[in-house]
Amino acid sequence: MGSGAFVKQSSRPVFLKDQHKNLAGIDLILFAAVVALAIFGLLMVYSASTDYSVVVLGEYPTYMFIRQVAWLLLGAGVVLVLAFMDYHLWRKLAVPLIAVTILGLIFVFISNDLINGAVRTFMNGSIQPSEFAKVATIIYLSVWLSIKKESLHVLGLGLIPLAVIVGVISGLIIMQPDISAAITIIVLGVMLFFLADGDLKQIGLMILIATLCIGLITLIIPTGQSRLSTYLQFLHDPTQAQGQLRRSLGAVVNGKFFGVGLGRSNAKLTGLEVAPTDSIFAVLVEETGLMGAMILIGLYVVILWRGIRIANKAPDMLGSIMAAGLTFWLMIEAVINMGVIVGIFPLAGTALPFISAGGSNLLSFMAAMGILMNISRQSGQTVHVEERRSYSASVDWRGRDRRRRVSSPRRTASHER
Repeated sequence: MGSGAFVKQSSRPVFLKDQHKNLAGIDLILFAAVVALAIFGLLMVYSASTDYSVVVLGEYPTYMFIRQVAWLLLGAGVVLVLAFMDYHLWRKLAVPLIAVTILGLIFVFISNDLINGAVRTFMNGSIQPSEFAKVATIIYLSVWLSIKKESLHVLGLGLIPLAVIVGVISGLIIMQPDISAAITIIVLGVMLFFLADGDLKQIGLMILIATLCIGLITLIIPTGQSRLSTYLQFLHDPTQAQGQLRRSLGAVVNGKFFGVGLGRSNAKLTGLEVAPTDSIFAVLVEETGLMGAMILIGLYVVILWRGIRIANKAPDMLGSIMAAGLTFWLMIEAVINMGVIVGIFPLAGTALPFISAGGSNLLSFMAAMGILMNISRQSGQTVHVEERRSYSASVDWRGRDRRRRVSSPRRTASHER
């Protein structure tokens, strides 16, 4: 805990003082980073989508940009509501939320809205439930793990129920198919169980099972087979890279340090697939160069920094796990998207947070930031020593304390002073 914390060796409340000035308790550094990313995203969507809107969608040039502005305004409303809605209410809303999420994933097959060989959306491609499923999974598992914290070390009460929850959601997503989203759900399940101070043997077993499941998904689903084969071919001989990867790497090289200028990307005009969405990072690097990429990564690092800080200062285990889960999920999405563009990972349909065009992914990221800001607002409220002690291993990221600070009041008090 930071130097602004006041702890006594008793059951009296612990008063946590925030170190930075903020508006209504909202982390202003986090808020500024999100605003900067949103503005950066609008600029890139405008640049990357004009030709795509006309040629591919058959609409007017600013069609996708105007839709993105509308989604961003809606997202701002979502942030405002969630930033001032007590995150403890999710204890009551978690079950209805995950139920609605599962129904949405099922309804996708009923609507049968086939786009690019996959059934992932409804309402003519406007709503993609798999994007909302990621946030819903983090919220539900955070609530479930915080309630079951005393029984997580029991196999039948910890790992197995969690595996069923994650398995049902990821299974429905695989059927669409949306491999990258399903793998993300599985990774989030393992990560949250780890942060909740789950049994290390069970975590090891869970990682093994998750690795096998991801491997089977990749090998069994035709899309996964194709992407893995293409990726392995690229690693063996980079000159034989798939066309999409060649174009994205060409865009990165063409951008150099300062870029070719906004609106002047060649890759978006010469066959770069879905330039405004999955491939927007290639357009961003070509037009703004390495400098623009560094600024973008820097903004993500700021969110990571503030998210971890909020998780460390959260009033309870629920807030700690939820803040960490939402923060790491956003980072996972960003790393995968950028890694695919430069050939580090196989091709995956993952959105670049706050930058890629799309309503469902933007609303999901904005919702995550709203919840994170609410947890930040409550970081100055009172908690009891016993409750903070119960999740100190989670917020200290397990490795530093080796759990000893959890069981030793003397070490806890001395550390937190």
